[in-house]
Amino acid sequence: MTDNNFSHFPLQHTQSLVWNDMDALQHINNTVYFRYFEDVRVVMLEELKVFEYVKRHNIGPVVASTRCDFRAPLVYPDNITTVSWVEDIQEKRYTMKYEIHSHNQQRRVAVGEALVVYCDFSDGKSCAIPEETANALQKYLLPENAE
Repeated sequence: MTDNNFSHFPLQHTQSLVWNDMDALQHINNTVYFRYFEDVRVVMLEELKVFEYVKRHNIGPVVASTRCDFRAPLVYPDNITTVSWVEDIQEKRYTMKYEIHSHNQQRRVAVGEALVVYCDFSDGKSCAIPEETANALQKYLLPENAE
């Protein structure tokens, strides 16, 4: 994708790179990409009012696993847009997919995903996604033929 038109993705977050996130090899450290994934995930959780639900019910999402495939290094200065969508919504879990796009390079520099599981923090066990959240997650599915 080279046109920077991300409108077909249900979630997107644009931000500037931080010089301090570069490592000794003069590129953004690989661990920072997971923070970019988290940043766009938090956008969705805020839209869904998940943090308010957690405060009231002590039930919420946890990242059970995550991965990233690095396609090209990021170097400061640059802006990125991280896009995301949800797949495979099940009773207790769903998968979030991510792409990070460099504005300077005009290309996708990383792809990744996270398995998000709902947890009852009172007993530390997985639980069903609250019905209103599960229903609202539908709007974050990627439209057919959008990738």
